[in-house]
Amino acid sequence: MSLVNQTAVTRRLEITPKSPPLTGETDPPAATATATATEDDTAALATTAAPAAPDSSGAPEGSTAAPAGVIDTVTDADFRTVPDAPAARALPPSAVTAVLHAFGGRSRELPPRTVVFIGSTAPLTALPAAYEGIPVRTAPSPAHALHLAHHELQAQRADLALVAGFQEPLGRAVTVQTLRRAAEAVAADDSVLGVLDFDGCAGPADEPVLRPSRHSRRLTDPAAPRLLLWSGGNAAEEQRVRRELAPLLDGLFPEAFPALPATMPCGQAPGPVRAGAVTTAERAPAAVAAARAVHAPRPRPVALLFPGQGSQHTAMAAGLYGREPVFTAAVDAVLELMGPEGPAIRADWLADTPALAIDDVRRAQPLLFAVDYGLGCMVLSWGIRPAALLGHSAGELVAAVLAGVVPLSTAVAMMRERVVAAVRIPPGGMLAVAAGADALRPYLRADVVVAAVNATSQTMLAGSTAPLAETAAALRADGHTVVTVPATSPFHSPAMAPASAAVERAYTGMPFRAPDLPLYSGYTGGPLGPDDAVSPRFWARQITDPVLFQPALDELLAADDMLLLEAGPRQTLTVFARRHRAVRLGASAVVPLLPARPVSPEADRHAVLTAAGRLWQEGHRLKGEALARLWTCAAEEAPTASATRAGSSPVGVAG
Repeated sequence: MSLVNQTAVTRRLEITPKSPPLTGETDPPAATATATATEDDTAALATTAAPAAPDSSGAPEGSTAAPAGVIDTVTDADFRTVPDAPAARALPPSAVTAVLHAFGGRSRELPPRTVVFIGSTAPLTALPAAYEGIPVRTAPSPAHALHLAHHELQAQRADLALVAGFQEPLGRAVTVQTLRRAAEAVAADDSVLGVLDFDGCAGPADEPVLRPSRHSRRLTDPAAPRLLLWSGGNAAEEQRVRRELAPLLDGLFPEAFPALPATMPCGQAPGPVRAGAVTTAERAPAAVAAARAVHAPRPRPVALLFPGQGSQHTAMAAGLYGREPVFTAAVDAVLELMGPEGPAIRADWLADTPALAIDDVRRAQPLLFAVDYGLGCMVLSWGIRPAALLGHSAGELVAAVLAGVVPLSTAVAMMRERVVAAVRIPPGGMLAVAAGADALRPYLRADVVVAAVNATSQTMLAGSTAPLAETAAALRADGHTVVTVPATSPFHSPAMAPASAAVERAYTGMPFRAPDLPLYSGYTGGPLGPDDAVSPRFWARQITDPVLFQPALDELLAADDMLLLEAGPRQTLTVFARRHRAVRLGASAVVPLLPARPVSPEADRHAVLTAAGRLWQEGHRLKGEALARLWTCAAEEAPTASATRAGSSPVGVAG
């Protein structure tokens, strides 16, 4: 999937100024508008080619773009005021207010890098250059504004564009669209209906053509495992549903098995008595008969855990890539934001013999970020809304994206800066030791320090290569269990101080916000406060400071009984969480999304299906159509040359 795709959601408005704008007026007055909803929603994904220099109107020239798709996630609104405006009148500043209101837009709720684009043949001199900190751009026509928005998104100067097209005469007819990168939109589980094709546009004044789009081909393999989920209002009703399933599965044509609904009975709210099975068509009758029903009247809230360096392994989660569209789109979004290095990272991830080893920081950190983020987006697409987020080391940056602290493009830029800075540091490493931090202090020497406090008697040390090797030898000589963590850099130690300083300079000026969701930090040992969330220094010192995972988990599980879901490879955090008293006593529980070690692509999918089944049996309501993609979707066949830009990956969008 090409990141240069953008999503557009269209609304129609009617805007008329209350009075002519005053000369020199720059602050938009409060909008005097009412809204009425209709069923005529439209939306669009759009793409653009490699960045081109804008012409005098600000629109890119020579646009050659891949197609993109259409989204249908909003309700049309008509904004009306009383008297009509003559065509010669300049567009009022209140137009910007109405554009934001069309999507319920308060500036605080919009991504940090939101830009409003207004295209109109009417005079635009009265419009402000910014509204509540949101830049406002103008263009001589709606089509010019659309092309200009594509150019800004392509150049990564914006993450969300609100494009308003005011037709001539000024009147009241206005079209407003939101545009963002397609892969990010798909990762957010937007519903894609088609593509806008810019290939036929001779210039920025041309409107694109809407074309159909598919993100994948449909699978009907009865030998592939899938989820069967069912429920009842009480135990007797659950048994009745189970008995009704038995003859259906016995007499079902095998190729129709993947098309069965994910949750049954259909068309009614699920009951509190739940059961489920991961099974194939052949084994389905026996699996349904053997499934254990549970009573789940009150599901525990879900907290997502994101692992960091040390959890990576070759081909981690590769079994989901190309088979689960939301995960695939999210990974592609991250890797394309990595710039020219992105294709090489993807190739090494999927290769039998990678050019760079997975433990090299240039591969481990970007791929861990991409996989963690992809898994988090996939879980959200199932309808799960986490009550809290907790990341370990690099995983905290993924948690920050999903909590709204930074947009994805900024987080990937932060990750790139970390990797570049880390490469310049002399080699080092990390050790996992089965002992408490206090017991290890006599063994610390030179720049070797406690790097992470993960669980009771589970501590990590980090430092430069030579002193770390001496420490490991001393610990083993005294009978301690020591495991070398797969890392080539001494993260969370003073050896990384030069990298931390360089990263802090790079982070200054980046858009940070207080989290929208409770975000527990391994660097504070508790909830992330607004001051730390917006501090470049806080994010930069994560390279040198120890990870306090156990204290942060203590705080999280003290707030409520939780279902912890590890969105990452190798089950490292699952092992730590299982040692926690709240989990051992059964008040809270932990579920991994991926296998504990590299196995096979089929094992990745089976683990995800098992985790989804656990969420169902916990009592959470899941989106059946989203789950079904795990067993009904495969990567689209290679497109024709006309369907993609030269050198780009195929366009893939969820529908």
